[in-house]
Amino acid sequence: MAQEEIRRHNAGTLLRHVHLGGALSRTALAERMRLNRSTIMTLTTELATAGLVREELPADTGRAGRPSLVVRPDSGQVYVLAFDVAVDRLVAARVALGGTMLDRREAVRPRAGADLDRVVEVLARFGRQLHRTAPPSSVCVGVGASYCGMIRPGDGMVRFGPDMGWVDQAFGAELGRRLGLGLPVSVGNEAHLGALAEQLRGAGAGLQNLIYLHGDVGVGGGIIVGGKLLDGDGGYGCELGHMVVNPYNGRPCGCGSHGCLEAEAGERALLDAAGRPAEVWGRDAVRAVVDDADRGDPAAQEALRQVGDWLGIGVANLINLFNPGMVVFGGMLRDMYPGAAAQVRARITANVLPVARERVRLRTSALGDDATLVGAAELGFSDLLADPLGVLTRTRG
Repeated sequence: MAQEEIRRHNAGTLLRHVHLGGALSRTALAERMRLNRSTIMTLTTELATAGLVREELPADTGRAGRPSLVVRPDSGQVYVLAFDVAVDRLVAARVALGGTMLDRREAVRPRAGADLDRVVEVLARFGRQLHRTAPPSSVCVGVGASYCGMIRPGDGMVRFGPDMGWVDQAFGAELGRRLGLGLPVSVGNEAHLGALAEQLRGAGAGLQNLIYLHGDVGVGGGIIVGGKLLDGDGGYGCELGHMVVNPYNGRPCGCGSHGCLEAEAGERALLDAAGRPAEVWGRDAVRAVVDDADRGDPAAQEALRQVGDWLGIGVANLINLFNPGMVVFGGMLRDMYPGAAAQVRARITANVLPVARERVRLRTSALGDDATLVGAAELGFSDLLADPLGVLTRTRG
């Protein structure tokens, strides 16, 4: 590796450590990166001069000897714009280095079919507002977006979004054009980004093997193996919601199949099982079933039990396949899981190999409904963290 590549790699690695971990001493950074302290000092000086980090004396200076300076991300100089397109809402945020959300906008998204123009119009307006209200001295270094569908890597094309009827919609390109910032929009699948967010900043922070299940109308998934997201040959991997769990007399799924996990454990499955009419839908309707079950309503309790059993079958299969250290339930499943946990655990006990189940933990998302937005922000920061000084030079130039 050439000297310049080594320097770029080390600068990015150091910035990633403080971006994700917060304030760290030079000594801690030297230990984590296995570099000598003089190299760390050179790197932190370069990054501080560029306005990416700050160095300061530690709060506790009672120890003998010269204290090691603390390095922390400078949250006032650079930011990314992050967007989240869910079935029922549109969210935009300005996110600082270090992951702090500085400002945000949110709007309801009607369930109106293929609505690319409206989605882009709303998000671009939000993005321009967030950009205008940023301090004049700060600079936008990236744009990341989460979408509830199958995304083609590279250009942000939504190849298939069954819940809203999107097929081959040029979401990334259109949003970038309407924003007018001269920056490309990096787009990822919402559950993939939720998995990364929970592994980097949430319930599974630091884990190398994790499965994230995201409920919206359907069920999406992201799988982290050895610290890396599984994306498949074309980038369309981990469509966990379309794993068939009920091949005989299964409910129809929006993908055209029957008995998929999202058909048996998604929003409509729960509401139908609880006897809710077809015109009742959405997150509030799901929460109402959960609340009714908590109050002892037999129909709501049976609905959660039934959906929980199908969810448990899916989770059991995933644990046998991937041996994760944790399964995280996000989105709508974060609301449903507590009332369905007994059935999920029963399926794990009955159907998972003993050595695979002995250490796995089941958790709800620590990032809540912002998991996918946090993942989009991390996508927006990815270029900066790969080449901090180069990206900053290009965006400021």
